[in-house]
Amino acid sequence: MLDRITSMQVFVKVVVAGSFTGAARLMALSPTMVTKHITALETRLGVSLFQRSTRHLSLTEAGRLFLESCQKILADVENMEQTVSEQYREPRGQLRLNAPVSFAIQYVAPYLPEFNRRYPQVQVELGMSDRPVDLVEEGWDLTLRIRNLTASTLRARKLAAIRMVICASPAYLAKVGTPTHVDDLQNHNCLGYTLSENNGASRWHFGKNGEKTVPISGLLSANNGDALREAAIMGGGIAYLPLFIVSHALQQKQLMALSLDYPTTPGPDLHAIYAPGTSIPLKVRVMIDYLADCYGPTPPWEKTV
Repeated sequence: MLDRITSMQVFVKVVVAGSFTGAARLMALSPTMVTKHITALETRLGVSLFQRSTRHLSLTEAGRLFLESCQKILADVENMEQTVSEQYREPRGQLRLNAPVSFAIQYVAPYLPEFNRRYPQVQVELGMSDRPVDLVEEGWDLTLRIRNLTASTLRARKLAAIRMVICASPAYLAKVGTPTHVDDLQNHNCLGYTLSENNGASRWHFGKNGEKTVPISGLLSANNGDALREAAIMGGGIAYLPLFIVSHALQQKQLMALSLDYPTTPGPDLHAIYAPGTSIPLKVRVMIDYLADCYGPTPPWEKTV
C-alpha cells in the first residue's frame, strides 16, 4: 500500500510540473511510480483527479478541491515536523514542572530566573504539590520527587541525597529537657509529618537502614514540612524533617539538631522523573541537567549548616 502523504506530494508535483514525467523528474521517481501514486489516490477517492489528453493535463473539479486540501495538509505536516525538530535542536516551548511544596519554594523557584536567562525560549510552569502526581495523566513534562522509586515505565535521574535531621527550639529544650536516646522521644511532644512513609505521626525510624523504630505521639501533625518547622521554632515540639527544610533555621540558631544514640535514617533521594520515550525533549533534558548542577556535588542546603 502506497504512503498517502507521499501520494499527495506526488499529486501536487504533477500539478506544478504539468505532467507525470515532469513530476517524476522533480521527485527523482520513475514515471511508472508517479502513475501508481496517482492511480492509488483516484482509486481510494473514487474520482478522477485529472483530465488527460495527448498534449494536455488539467485538473478536474474534484482535483482542484483535492489540491487545496493537499496543500494545507502538507503545509501542516511540514510545520509539525519543523516544530518537533526544533525542540530537539534548541530548547523551546512550555515546560510543566511539578515539585513538592517546601522544596519548590526554597530550592526550585529561586533557580528558575537563571534558567530563564540561559534558555529564553522555554516558558516554565511550576506546579507545587506534596501528593503523588500522575506525570502522564496530568500532563507534566517533569516532576521532582523525594521518594523511593518503585518499578515503573517512567524514567528517573537522581539529583541529590536527602539527609534527615531531628531538631527542636532552644526554648522547648530548656523547658522540657534535651533527649539523648531515641527512646526518650516517647516522653516528648513530637511533630509528625503525615505524608511520610517512615517518619509519620505515630512512629519514627532511626539507624542507617531504619532498623530502630520508636513509637511517638504529639499534639500536632501536618502534611507540610514548612508548617512543622515553624511550629518547632515556636517551641511546639521536636521535628524530624529533611535538612533542606530546616537548614536556615539551624544556621540562625532558631532550631538545634539533636544528637541521639541512633543516627537519623537517610530520607529517600531526590529524583527527576520524566516520561519514557526514545528521546527526551531538549527542554526537559536541559532542565534536568541544570538542576543537577544546582544541587551537586554538594547540595546548597548542606552548605548552610
